[in-house]
Amino acid sequence: MALEPRSQRQAAAIAEVETYGAHNYAPLPVVIAAAKGAHVTDIDGNHYIDCLSAYSAVNFGHGHPRLVAVAQEQLSKVTLTSRAFYSEPFGPFVKALAELCGKEMVLPMNTGVEAVETAIKTARKWGYETKGVAEGRATIIVMEGNFHGRTTTVISFSNDPDARQSFSPYTPGFVHVPFGDADAIEAAIDDDTVAVLLEPIQGEGGVIIPPEGFLTQVREITARRGVLMIADEIQAGLGRAGETFACDREGVVPDVYVLGKALGGGIVPLSAVVANRDVLGLFQPGQHGSTFGGNPLACVIGSAVVELVATGEMQARARALGERFRSGLQPLLDAGWATAIRQAGLWLGVDVNPDLGTAKEICYRLMVKEVLAKDTHGHTIRFAPPLVISEEEIDQVIAHTLAAFEEAAAHRGVVVADVEPEIDA
Repeated sequence: MALEPRSQRQAAAIAEVETYGAHNYAPLPVVIAAAKGAHVTDIDGNHYIDCLSAYSAVNFGHGHPRLVAVAQEQLSKVTLTSRAFYSEPFGPFVKALAELCGKEMVLPMNTGVEAVETAIKTARKWGYETKGVAEGRATIIVMEGNFHGRTTTVISFSNDPDARQSFSPYTPGFVHVPFGDADAIEAAIDDDTVAVLLEPIQGEGGVIIPPEGFLTQVREITARRGVLMIADEIQAGLGRAGETFACDREGVVPDVYVLGKALGGGIVPLSAVVANRDVLGLFQPGQHGSTFGGNPLACVIGSAVVELVATGEMQARARALGERFRSGLQPLLDAGWATAIRQAGLWLGVDVNPDLGTAKEICYRLMVKEVLAKDTHGHTIRFAPPLVISEEEIDQVIAHTLAAFEEAAAHRGVVVADVEPEIDA
């Protein structure tokens, strides 16, 4: 199936990117020019419902009025001081985020993977200086199928061959166990283990939800065995999974939160590591830093994001709309067009029956119907619309999705079950 742009104008814009930009992404052939709320508009004026939210960075919608207002106000004051000086918005931000997490200290960075790298350094430093692990021997237990970014250290414990190939030598110090297997974690811990690093829900993996009780078991094991539990909530946190943090689904509080994406409100990159003083308080000046980390512009936006999350409204919307979305997609399973649907809050992973083609081909059919979603691992479609999306818009996405699958089934000659979606004009 040829994935062609919808106009010559878009084709030309894409050609410019492909000529002068490195080919480290394979986007759908649509060129976005504007966005508001749950909608984006391409350079031809076509409107789409955004069902990706920039991998959950736009949880609160494009151009959220409150977030834009505080950003515009700060733009006229000061945007960057570096950490060589104190800035007025820094203190209120780190205090608010610490309180939201129920922790004592915050170390702000920019991108999600920077926060993951920071958490790794934090765990090692704690292991050497507090736990007493011999220098150079600290290990961190990680999950198979993980995605924490693409820096050299992080790809060293990735299972994704695309992320790893031609980038060796790899950083040592990581031990893999199957995601969802608490017994394997227990067995892997030894005297040199300083932390268990996991995503409460594996987003890039296709919204993979661990067995019920897994996070509770990990919390009990890590506390009993004297190792840190580090939760990468970069995609799953801040309302996406129907709770403030995905760990809240089991009432679990990790030792270390790793946050990002939605923390910057879809306006600026902002990430953070959040933990208690006995962990983050080990850092001394010169041991870690970032010129842009905790800059004034990011801090005012981050504080406004914390205020939004603290009301609980976004979490409630994610739960209600996610259930509506999941229920509406049940016909895909009934027809055999999807082999599995996983849902946590307003976050769904739909596994496409291979007889219908690839997930990317289905995403292209959705794009033509003006719904934007993203494939992963060849056979899974991720749906993660902004949490401000309306019920009516969810219903439109459901109808278009059923229609896209039906078209794919007809094209491939798959027997079509009794599913006749209606699409509102």
